[in-house]
Amino acid sequence: MDEEAEARVRDWLPRTAGLLLGTLALATAFIAAYVGALHQPTPRDVPVGVAVSDQRARAVLAGVRDRTDKIKAIEYDDPGAADDGLTSREVYAVLGSTPDGGLVLTTASASAPAASELVVQVLTPAAQQARLPLRVTDEVPVADTDPRGLVPFYLAIGYVLGGYLASTALGLSLGTTPRSLRRAGLRIGALAVYSVVLGIVGAVLVGPVLDVWNHDLPAIAATGMLGAFAAAMVAAAVQGWLGVLGTGLVILLLVVLGNPGSGGIYAPEFLPTWLRGMHRWNVPGLTTDLIKSAVYFDRRSIGWPLTGLALWAVLGLAALVGATLVRGHRANARAGR
Repeated sequence: MDEEAEARVRDWLPRTAGLLLGTLALATAFIAAYVGALHQPTPRDVPVGVAVSDQRARAVLAGVRDRTDKIKAIEYDDPGAADDGLTSREVYAVLGSTPDGGLVLTTASASAPAASELVVQVLTPAAQQARLPLRVTDEVPVADTDPRGLVPFYLAIGYVLGGYLASTALGLSLGTTPRSLRRAGLRIGALAVYSVVLGIVGAVLVGPVLDVWNHDLPAIAATGMLGAFAAAMVAAAVQGWLGVLGTGLVILLLVVLGNPGSGGIYAPEFLPTWLRGMHRWNVPGLTTDLIKSAVYFDRRSIGWPLTGLALWAVLGLAALVGATLVRGHRANARAGR
């Protein structure tokens, strides 16, 4: 082997070994995160609303809490506030008293069917033990075309994956770090247009094509646009600062941790402690929550998911511009030597 060939081998081997080790680490993390989080979901502290003045309902919930930590009472000032907590997705159900001396359990299965089912399973025998008739009503049911309530999660994953892949494709073809603010602006514009198209495509697919939902399609499309753009900006920013190696970190954040931690397959209260609050700040979780709010719930439930995604998009955009000014400037300086 001549010296030139030996030099190529010496240069190729470390890079290849590093890439293989990186993919091995990501695959290991993927298995650990998915199997560890989802193999045996154990519900804890599933929130159920109750009015402070409702002594009968509070007594039943207190008795249940003495026996199990599966559900947790969230007290509200009055029944109206408890109902608002249900429709704003603060709780999965509300327990209240009826004028005839019984109880009524109002659920919102659209938040998470498994959580609603759990609450019914726990409170039905509790009411029987207290010799109180219990009537169950589903105030916000899932669509008949999505009985397990999984479409919002899978739609969100499609939006997030599309945004990440679009950013990665541009990075591989044009370079991970734009060389000038003009090029950064063009990349941001291209990703924005792509996100708009993907948002519309996703809404059309779940609407007239697959007939899952036939309402609120503009809101679904807008949610998809924001989710895809936020994912694209996060990916572009990380790759802009770290280069191709940043792709691994993006996969870790948006896929390995993002998907199981989104609360999409199971309600967050069913996940291990270290994943329970992740849906409130990661892009897949925020997108899933925003889609549920757009399809099933009122405007009060969109506040944080909308704000969180907007923050990710703005921070990603600012970080990409920063990478352009720092790393892009350095690359230009080296090229000019």
